[in-house]
Amino acid sequence: MSKKKEIVPKFRFPEFQRDGIDFVHGNKLFKSITNKNHNSDLSILAITQDQGAVPRDQIEYNVTVTDKSLSNYKVVEVGDFIISLRSFQGGIEYSRFKGICSPAYIILRKREENISELYYKYFFKTWRYIQSLNRNLEGIRDGKMISYSRFSSVKVPYPRSFKEQQKIADCLSSIDELIDAESRKLKALEKYKKGLMQKLFPAEGKTLPEWRFPEFQGCGEWKSKSIGKACKMFSGGTPDTSKKEFYGGTIPFIRSAEINKSSTELFITEEGFKNSSAKMVKKGDILIALYGANSGEVALSKIDGAINQAILCLRHETNNVFVYHYFTHMKNWIISKYIQGGQGNLSGQIIKSVNLYFPKAEEQQKIADFLSEIDTMITGQSNKVEQLKAHKKGLMQGLFPSFEEADV
Repeated sequence: MSKKKEIVPKFRFPEFQRDGIDFVHGNKLFKSITNKNHNSDLSILAITQDQGAVPRDQIEYNVTVTDKSLSNYKVVEVGDFIISLRSFQGGIEYSRFKGICSPAYIILRKREENISELYYKYFFKTWRYIQSLNRNLEGIRDGKMISYSRFSSVKVPYPRSFKEQQKIADCLSSIDELIDAESRKLKALEKYKKGLMQKLFPAEGKTLPEWRFPEFQGCGEWKSKSIGKACKMFSGGTPDTSKKEFYGGTIPFIRSAEINKSSTELFITEEGFKNSSAKMVKKGDILIALYGANSGEVALSKIDGAINQAILCLRHETNNVFVYHYFTHMKNWIISKYIQGGQGNLSGQIIKSVNLYFPKAEEQQKIADFLSEIDTMITGQSNKVEQLKAHKKGLMQGLFPSFEEADV
């Protein structure tokens, strides 16, 4: 009889090469907890995909809970895991806090001390595990759930060496710390640019900015001009989606969620373009999302392509980049004025009526160049964060064994 092949991860620390890895059902390592013995001193936890379980008062969370409902809430200890019954998409969430959570969640707690919760914090977020847990559970929205029984039916890797579990967790935690540090740098740069724009563009009701470059001191007030007079502007349209011959061509079709991207999901044909209201934009044109989830967003087009009716294109008479930065600065004001409470849409008429203040062309260029340098730094830092995230993803794929082979 042939010996069963041992399943090991692609990447492994040398000191653990001889140690075994078992594959066991989830309930062998974690039990379901239903403790409701608590009082009002415990924080109510919100279960999020990006931060795990966190106290509701630390994030924006507007759901209120009655005292009667609270009596049914379950106690969560630090190191517990939480499964959302109906909206399972991003893996099982880890809790760094003690608190209480809705009875609509399953609470998992490790059965013994030689189980590293941090090892499983990362494992439970792997794409392969999420796929396995969701397998054959079509139509979750129709009532099918991720139950403790389902969790128990899926096998998970269990390195016999607790030290190996810890080392993998430490490795991934160090990457997380680096990602957090670089993300903070990115936020600091974004905040720095925001502060600069507040100084370099006139405040509401003012005709001059607080700061001017030395060579432009004493050059007089900026001149007011509406967007309708300062820019050529147009929006596009969508080719008939029922006609296959209009799609699959060579013309990038830019939709509102793609105004800041260098590629598009859809391409249209010349025939589709000619038989629709779609309009062509050039690289460097100003694009404004008129409606949709990102209404009010503004970008400089990174490509030549066609736009639909949800996008407004602006071409300034002298300096697109200056107007782009100015609109970025004014975005929150425009949204608060015209899209109250996140409801409503912008329109060409609204944008056309917006007044900006313009200095001479030379000063426009100086401001545009200066802010674009900051944008270059922000883009570089953003790429660094994304590269670290990709590196972490690759590590996770390599540090955990391919448990599909373990007959899950």
